[in-house]
Amino acid sequence: MNSCSFFIIVAILNETHKGVISVFKIEKKSEISNENDILMAKCTANIPGNSMSVYSFNVDGILIDTGSSSLVNEFKPYFDQADFDAIYLTHFHEDHMGNVSYLQQQNDIPTFIHQMSTHLTAKPFRIPTYRQIVWGESKPFTSEALSDTFSSRNHTWEVVETPGHTKDHVAFYNRDLGAMFTGDLFITPKVKLVLIDENILETLDSLKKIQAYDFDDMYCCHAGHVKDAKKWIQLKIEYLEELEAKVLELAKQGKDVHEITAQLFPNPYPIIAVSNTEWSPLHMIRTFMNRG
Repeated sequence: MNSCSFFIIVAILNETHKGVISVFKIEKKSEISNENDILMAKCTANIPGNSMSVYSFNVDGILIDTGSSSLVNEFKPYFDQADFDAIYLTHFHEDHMGNVSYLQQQNDIPTFIHQMSTHLTAKPFRIPTYRQIVWGESKPFTSEALSDTFSSRNHTWEVVETPGHTKDHVAFYNRDLGAMFTGDLFITPKVKLVLIDENILETLDSLKKIQAYDFDDMYCCHAGHVKDAKKWIQLKIEYLEELEAKVLELAKQGKDVHEITAQLFPNPYPIIAVSNTEWSPLHMIRTFMNRG
């Protein structure tokens, strides 16, 4: 394991602290492990009150997601050790594709992403300041469209459309390994907040979709290797269904989206203010209410 730390200055963007500048210390760490012949890198940015990790997976000659550019130095030992001929991306977000440009500069590596996002990778991708600070920016890179299936050195993979977190989100299923690589579909069984453009109902449908596949192990880009995967996925499905039922019952009582959010999620998570509500439980509540 290696680590480093540095200081950054970030403006707190919420209304009550507009214009206030805060200084944070970020500690960076990296870990490399090998499980079931899958080489994994877990790189972490520790901010006071929050720890954010992102994984990359190397299996049978392919690299699944590349982590963020802000953690490129932490990922470099893993990239040097990994053996891969191609990169496959679960979706178009900076903490998953942030190091593609770096890797393509080292070698001419074909990179695949959902067809709706191939035109986006060739130009600069603008993101809010707080995300730039934590994950860095993704420099442009060349990409090709994913097909329904693809072959690695010894295996055939299925590309499973799993929209929700993003419209272009996919999972990669390897029947031979009994493994599902889920990007940001799972993350945690009891999600408390989501991005503003995430559709939690589509996420729920996508979770039910992958439950129909035959696999034991799940490889999540923020939770890592999840054993007994079906149990954990089912827990998240049940949690979201119960949450929707609570939301609709409170809506019947005449409560609005803000009242329901405050009742079900009373804790003011710091990321809500820092992101100027780009991250918030309110987005889940609103989506449930719109369906109901």
